[in-house]
Amino acid sequence: MVKPPHPLAVPRLVIAAPSSGSGKTTVATGLMAAFAGRGLAVSPHKAGPDYIDPGYHALATGRPGRNLDAFMCGPELVGPLFAHGAAGCDLAVVEGVMGLYDGAAGRGELASTAQVAKLLRAPVVLVVDASSQSRSVAALVHGFASFDPQVRLGGVILNKVGSDRHEAMLREALEEAGMPVLGVLRRAPQVEAPSRHLGLVPVAERRADAVAAVAALAEQVRAGCDLEALLALARSAPPLDGAVWSAEQALTESQVPVPAYPAGASGRGARRPVVAVAGGAAFTFSYAEHAELLTAAGAEVVTFDPLRDEALPEGTAGLVVGGGFPEVYAPELSANEPLRKAVADFAAAGGPVAAECAGLLYLARSLDGRPMCGVLEADARMSQRLTLGYREAVAVSDSSLAGAGTRLRGHEFHRTVVEPGAGAAPAWGFTHPERRVEGFVQGGVHASYLHTHWAAEPSVARRFAAAAAAHR
Repeated sequence: MVKPPHPLAVPRLVIAAPSSGSGKTTVATGLMAAFAGRGLAVSPHKAGPDYIDPGYHALATGRPGRNLDAFMCGPELVGPLFAHGAAGCDLAVVEGVMGLYDGAAGRGELASTAQVAKLLRAPVVLVVDASSQSRSVAALVHGFASFDPQVRLGGVILNKVGSDRHEAMLREALEEAGMPVLGVLRRAPQVEAPSRHLGLVPVAERRADAVAAVAALAEQVRAGCDLEALLALARSAPPLDGAVWSAEQALTESQVPVPAYPAGASGRGARRPVVAVAGGAAFTFSYAEHAELLTAAGAEVVTFDPLRDEALPEGTAGLVVGGGFPEVYAPELSANEPLRKAVADFAAAGGPVAAECAGLLYLARSLDGRPMCGVLEADARMSQRLTLGYREAVAVSDSSLAGAGTRLRGHEFHRTVVEPGAGAAPAWGFTHPERRVEGFVQGGVHASYLHTHWAAEPSVARRFAAAAAAHR
């Protein structure tokens, strides 16, 4: 058996594009599935804050899809978090975000695919939608290759190619430009995932169809791409400098103390507090590092499905309700009255609750007129306006999640409105790009639209696990 490379030396590729809609997810997911089908252990990653694409990556590889976000976590954590996710793997594939050089608004290259590629010292494969061009593709690719000399563009995969003649013209133009063509994919609508108001439909909502689509993507990539050349390019990436992230080490370096309590069995009378994490089709947004940090902080993480389960997991001492699409499942969530009451009772008893975006909607009094948990004196509804972007935030109120004054960077992404938008004790004060307060802190509840990545500030996981232990 061949020993996998050290995490800092894992062969790796970054899959980028000139713009959104070029086919990055199609190619990245197909490559992951094709290489996994050859028996390689493939580590899947996504640049930026996106939750949905990593679900397809996980389906393709059998490993958690992990995000690399230089804005929320800082550039210094991109390499360590990558190495943590890639440990034990033969190959890592990183799907980019937006266009190759697009990053946080007004912040230069920060959080761009190009920055992630440079931090990972990884070669870039550019996916080009060639459907409406021929020789001009060479000028386009030349511009992307020369814009930043520190970004190593190793080749191109041509997507949505119309015919053999079209392919020949594209190849001739790129050969003149000295850029290798590593793959050619024809138009294949049958492998495209359906979209709606916030992007692709998550895997959890269409698992059987998603499995078939990923298998079709793998076959398309196998037939149209030079996998040997792509693997050789990935293996040309030099070793990374620095450390491998670990939840235990991150908590050790955290400055927030946590009460000592011994580990023990799970269930009633357990010595480890149970933190229930909402999952299922309605709550699909989460970062793998959150559960790892909670576990390292001494909690037992148990997933439950608010669409199906009528009670919280036995012994629940803390509750995490992350992002997802409760607006799509409002009738089913509302119909599960026993669980809505259990959540309301838990919050009323002072239990620590961390709710982000979809979790905020679920804790509200109503969502599009349907009763929700009623923990918050607020009502939620769908809106035509998309709220999207990075935020810099400071905790306004002491809570089970963060002490007042704690600074975090996060991301908002929703088409809903909560009225009022903040409680008497707001959760966050945004300092950039706009100044406003947002969210609710009451009792043990911290509820907000803001998505955060706890690896950036491990003290929040430590604090929450301690609150759960104290509540139990």
